[in-house]
Parts: sequence; structure tokens; C-alpha cells
Amino acid sequence: MKRRALLGVLLLAACAGEKDGERTYDNNDAQLAVGNAAFSTCTCLFVMEMPEDFCSAWVKASPAVARVGIDTANKAVESSAFIVWGARAHWVDDKRGCVLE
Repeated sequence: MKRRALLGVLLLAACAGEKDGERTYDNNDAQLAVGNAAFSTCTCLFVMEMPEDFCSAWVKASPAVARVGIDTANKAVESSAFIVWGARAHWVDDKRGCVLE
């Protein structure tokens, strides 16, 4: 029963952070962590053109709550934490670099 209650609280927290398609954070550290992981990894890989192992070490946070997936073909990075929070960043061009979606 406690797990269901915790899952319900997590789902409500995830839904509360977005209004009319506008992303807000409301002190949600997990959402900030996944956004930072996606954006920073994208920037490291596709703007700074550093190797993947360097970028993984550069972006690593403690505690490591965000998992990162890299789509090199589309120059995009997705990150997630605790199944509920997620973020995606992609490379636009040389002038704008990476943007967080």
C-alpha cells in the first residue's frame, strides 16, 4: 500500500510541474537533474565535439539519478529519472547549439 501511495505522489508531482505546455520546476530537483543531463550531454557531444566517455564523466552528478540515452544519428539526447521525469535536448545548428525541448 505504501508503494502505491508513493507512486501516486510521484505521478502527481510530475503532472503538477507543467501548465499549458509550459515547463515549470517548482523546486523539483529530479526534473532539473534530467534537464541538465540532457542539455549538458548534448552540448558536450555535439557542440564541443568531445568523446562520449568524456561527456559521461563531465555530466556525472552525485547522486546519479538521471539515466542518459544518446541518439547520434539525430544528434539528440534523452534523460530520465525514476521513470516519472524525463527531458530531451537536440542539436539545432552551429549558431544555436543544443536546445532543451
